[in-house]
Amino acid sequence: MSVLSDLGGPISAAVPATARPSTSRHGWTILVADDVARAAHDALRTEVFVNQQGLFARHDRDEVDDDPRTTVLVARTPEGDVLGGVRLAPRHRGPDLGWWAGSRLVVRRGASPGVGSALVRAACAWVAEAGALRFDALVQADKAVLFRRLGWQEVGRRDAHGIPHADMRWPLDRIARTAQGKAPLAGLVGGLVDAGPAGFRGDDGSPVPGSDLVAACDAILPSMVERDPWWAGWCAVLVNVGDLAAMGATPTGLLDALGAPTESLARRVISGLQAAATAWGVPVLGGHTQLGVPAALSVTALGHTERPVPGGGARPGMVLSLAADLTGGWRPGYGGRQWDSTSHRDAAVLRAQQRLVGDLQPAAAKDVSMAGLVGTIGMMAEASGCGATVDVGRVPRPEGAGMADWLTCFPGFAMVLADHEPHRSAPPLADLAVAPMGQLDPQPGVRLRWPDGEVTTALLGPVTGLGPAVPTPIPTTGGSHA
Repeated sequence: MSVLSDLGGPISAAVPATARPSTSRHGWTILVADDVARAAHDALRTEVFVNQQGLFARHDRDEVDDDPRTTVLVARTPEGDVLGGVRLAPRHRGPDLGWWAGSRLVVRRGASPGVGSALVRAACAWVAEAGALRFDALVQADKAVLFRRLGWQEVGRRDAHGIPHADMRWPLDRIARTAQGKAPLAGLVGGLVDAGPAGFRGDDGSPVPGSDLVAACDAILPSMVERDPWWAGWCAVLVNVGDLAAMGATPTGLLDALGAPTESLARRVISGLQAAATAWGVPVLGGHTQLGVPAALSVTALGHTERPVPGGGARPGMVLSLAADLTGGWRPGYGGRQWDSTSHRDAAVLRAQQRLVGDLQPAAAKDVSMAGLVGTIGMMAEASGCGATVDVGRVPRPEGAGMADWLTCFPGFAMVLADHEPHRSAPPLADLAVAPMGQLDPQPGVRLRWPDGEVTTALLGPVTGLGPAVPTPIPTTGGSHA
């Protein structure tokens, strides 16, 4: 009989999703339990953990059963018999931080082989889809071998309910997968970046030699231009003024290059671009437009500052802060991937936010990009020749966004700041949520610190491979390929 008192652990992307019921070749199906199946699971728990194992006096119910977020998965036959089940719930009693645990995995005596393993796999897949960044297990010690065989890691041993247990974990890789798109950069553009003096290696923009100008350039995914042309035009401005803002530069003008299969699509792109340019008060100085070609859009932005803020100016011991606009919501069609905090904003607010880094002059700053918040922190740490640890519970986040989504999405306006002192609210930040959320440290990569003090690895090492930027007294040029 395969019986475990508690289970949990992270899941990799290779495990299939379980949004739909999964039927085994033995004829049973794993699905989310209804009230009847939950009652059957409760009865199995009582039989095993109370009557057979004596781990509890009368019942094994606890506060997890009363949490409305708790889900039970069961293995059920076509006749409705429940062969086993497992309980899944956020580990943190407050807001869901992406920290989940499984518990009360139980299988009926004489059930078909593989029910327990299938429930474990299904649990992992289910919490991954639910937005887990950490999924823990406390399993009876003699059952730890099952979890190790399924790919879990044992992270400790302790007694629970009077018998030895093993703490198990299966590292989730959602953050690493989000950031991995930056991995080829060193091999592709390393030589271009090497042509400029150190100091702004991998920054969002480049100071122009012999002037106070800063230039930035970003392209929009062709699929986005085709699918949501107005939003593509808006975002082409948004990401470029954000790149300038990250260096403390005031935008001066824009140049656009647009390709479109039809005049109609081109008009919609230009409408979004013009709306954003007006909102931020940045003129479109010129560009190039071509019809009858596949959709394509890129924008170059020019700005100016006498004191450009580097993305690689952080050092071990400095405090990481996040300044983010938490208003708005998910852009329709981009749920969990693109947070829109800008298209509804008053122009005066957008322009005040754009001045944030220039007003504060932190040691380092980076605009949160498509690599997500943690990926962006990883790029700042890499350019600074160090690593970072983020306190998950201290990250400012909108109520409508799960932690996993928020740490991996494009968040509209969001700036990572690094300095000797934490940045908090100030007059320029009146419309932003600002809070210290972590610290730079000597160890490469990015780690997540959880409310229980445990630290898990989000990024093992460098994000781009471009390496650290060595500060120069008077920066003159640099690369902007990150």
